[in-house]
Amino acid sequence: MSDSLVIKKVRAIEWKRVLISFLGVTGMGFFVSILVNCNLGTDPCTFMNRSISSKIGMSFGNWQLIINIFMFAIVLLFNRKLIGFGTLFNMVLVGYYVDFFNWVWGKTIPATVLTAPVSRWSIFLVALLCFMVCASVYINADTGVAPYDGIPIILTDKITGKFPKVPKTLIRICWDALAIVIGIIFGGIPIIGIILMALFLGPLITLVGKVLHPKKS
Repeated sequence: MSDSLVIKKVRAIEWKRVLISFLGVTGMGFFVSILVNCNLGTDPCTFMNRSISSKIGMSFGNWQLIINIFMFAIVLLFNRKLIGFGTLFNMVLVGYYVDFFNWVWGKTIPATVLTAPVSRWSIFLVALLCFMVCASVYINADTGVAPYDGIPIILTDKITGKFPKVPKTLIRICWDALAIVIGIIFGGIPIIGIILMALFLGPLITLVGKVLHPKKS
């Protein structure tokens, strides 16, 4: 096989991963908007940013972009290898997708559909599962991590480098806990969705990774 053909195949694989990452981020924004309207809990990052944006009177998309730019600068400074197309997709698009789809639901779906007890829980559980699958697809595309996820990776490298006995999962748990505490300070109320996300997102990421990369499993 010629070198040019190998290069073309590698580039095709790279762009396929970028497309998968983009679709994963689009799905994340879509399903987060449903979770927000069901009001039964989201991931810690969304919970924190929604709480802050509501408190300061700024749109969720604008605030999320601002905080993402700040965290992106930290990741860029300490470990730019974590940055890729997926990083940009996540930091720019998710918040605005949520704002857009919230506007769509407000124009097309009666509010009772997402607030009535039976339909609310049914839609919430389906949307939560779909969000976690989309997040898993995005992460396993391996085109860069979200700024929010990049910081605990950097912290883990720094902390375990000096204190090897510190569990890596503990650092991530503390990071998410900090986001939840900040959200509470700004008036948010953590609900069951955050707990379900913490319990099942990790295993789903692993499962989706085995589907997308069977040779690695």
